[in-house]
Amino acid sequence: MKQIVTGDAMPTLKTNAATLVAAARARIEEIETADAIAMLDDPHVTFVDLRDIRERQRSGAIPGSFHCPRGMAEFWIDPESPYFKDIFGEDRRFVFHCASGWRSALTVATLNDMGFACAHLKDGFSDWLRHDGPIDSPGGSS
Repeated sequence: MKQIVTGDAMPTLKTNAATLVAAARARIEEIETADAIAMLDDPHVTFVDLRDIRERQRSGAIPGSFHCPRGMAEFWIDPESPYFKDIFGEDRRFVFHCASGWRSALTVATLNDMGFACAHLKDGFSDWLRHDGPIDSPGGSS
């Protein structure tokens, strides 16, 4: 179905973004911020930051987090993809996050559909900051 938008008319969507996020959240593992902060020193846990690199530079990052642009997640976790990243072949627990938990919920639902076990930080990096979770300073090397 082709959407043609003229003038000030807004396209009508079958499903909005909030509905997609709610559906994803209903079927994935969500980790509360306090629990995630407690996991920070676990060597078998890797936090995966889906935010744009400019968000990391502006706001900082969870110490030791691995940056994976949201648009590459499906390709980086797939061992058959030419873009596969070795870190995703390691035996560890992966906790994905974005700023508020919307992008990471959608990503984790898709990765789970692919057969990749992972969870997400329910309320994102902004809640991590509200809970005074440790961060690597903006512009840091994480």
